[in-house]
Amino acid sequence: MMSSDIETSHLETKMETCSLPDETDKRILTTHLLPSIINKEVMESDEFIQERDACTKYFDNWSEGQQVIFIEHLLSRMCHYQHGQINAFLTPMLQRDFISALPAKGLDHIAENILAYLDAKSLCAAEQVCKEWYRVISEGNQWKKLIERKVLTDSLWKGLSERRSWDKYLFKQRHGEAPKDHKFYRSLYPQIIQDIEKIETNWRTGQHQLQRIHCLSETSKGIYCLQYDDNKIISGLRDNTIKIWNRNSLERIQVLTGHTGSVLCLQYDDNIIMSGSSDSTVRVWDLHSGEMMNTLIHHCEAVLHLRFDDGIMVTCSKDRSIAVWDMQSPTDINLRRVLVGHRAAVNVVDFDEKYIVSASGDRTIKVWNTSTCEFVRTLNGHKRGIACLQYRERLVVSGSSDNTIRLWDIECGSCLRVLEGHEELVRCIRFDNKRIVSGAYDGTIKVWDLQAALDVRSPAATLCLRTLVGHSGRVFRLQFDEFQIVSSSHDDTILIWDFLNVPARENQVSPSRGYTYVTK
Repeated sequence: MMSSDIETSHLETKMETCSLPDETDKRILTTHLLPSIINKEVMESDEFIQERDACTKYFDNWSEGQQVIFIEHLLSRMCHYQHGQINAFLTPMLQRDFISALPAKGLDHIAENILAYLDAKSLCAAEQVCKEWYRVISEGNQWKKLIERKVLTDSLWKGLSERRSWDKYLFKQRHGEAPKDHKFYRSLYPQIIQDIEKIETNWRTGQHQLQRIHCLSETSKGIYCLQYDDNKIISGLRDNTIKIWNRNSLERIQVLTGHTGSVLCLQYDDNIIMSGSSDSTVRVWDLHSGEMMNTLIHHCEAVLHLRFDDGIMVTCSKDRSIAVWDMQSPTDINLRRVLVGHRAAVNVVDFDEKYIVSASGDRTIKVWNTSTCEFVRTLNGHKRGIACLQYRERLVVSGSSDNTIRLWDIECGSCLRVLEGHEELVRCIRFDNKRIVSGAYDGTIKVWDLQAALDVRSPAATLCLRTLVGHSGRVFRLQFDEFQIVSSSHDDTILIWDFLNVPARENQVSPSRGYTYVTK
């Protein structure tokens, strides 16, 4: 047989195996595809009904397991088209409106717990399903619970709740406070979203309300350091004093005297203030009374920076050394270890439970083990001395007199990004999850997009979001949160850049919302 004959024979064999269905299969195919022309006399004949009822009696007498085995056996004998028709029949039978069914069985709390996993967009959609879903959402206070979850997990929401005073309607309400209903929280949520979007827009566009504190120093002018909270601002001045200001009225509350040189650095917690000075000492003050509680004498030159937390304090000095202290109490502070390795003044330190990080005029950043105080590695890259840094998790951000800011991975020591834009020494820097804020001797404060800076694909020209100009002298120190920047300068002022309480502009378009809110 020729090869062509073999191929023809094989083709005929394949065609035979794919032949058209017999008369029975044709009837099944027609039944599935053309239900409107089914021969009802065939489907409802007496013979069919008798055989069906007989099968049903057998079926009813079997156990559930036997019934399942029998159905599986039947399904295995059906064709694909029949499977489709069975699936269409079963699908609605398998669907359950559990949100409506659970309350009917006295299980409202389970339905509420399920709905508590929804975000705002999904919760809006769920309200539209039916009246019963709306009732469960309403009576379960789902919008209140959603807001409470946000407040517990997001510092922006928490801060906004306090500043806008709607925190009093959350969690356990104050005694005598009338409870708010579902509609109150449902309308509150989009107001919060609008506030948040306005804050983000104000940061990006530089819109702010500016408040100014004039320190009116009698001798040397300049504010080297500061820290603030919702109630107060504590500042260290070139005139050797620590001045405390009321955050709301901006009036001076108290002046602490004792240092014999400029106050170059400070930090406070709920009970004490620690300060370092060009007089080479570290002093401990009672936060509430202002009384000097302790004086630490170790460094032989100016104490340029200090940090304390969880019973440990780290100080650094112009004498090129770093001191690690154990703090048992304000009056019981003992030197643990002196770290030596920098070849110039150590300008700044930061630390956590894993690493101590220091930066120096010798152009290097050094990393030390917090527990053992052993040297770990050096970060090289800046072309001139380093004036400031902040360290958190794996990220170090530093500013230098080479006018640049660098982002580093502390674990591998690599430089992730270089930010350029300041025209003089970068004196102070802070960052959070969204932004880097830097202050420089050129008198400006710059806001940078941190997430974009960490993305190598982001063009360098897009990283600086805004440049703020307000100081008439060098910017020495700044701190910021989601709502404001507080900065100090050689011009003897403290500026508060408020991005929350910005007067509305005429014809200002409201930012678009990121979710769907349906009025009821």
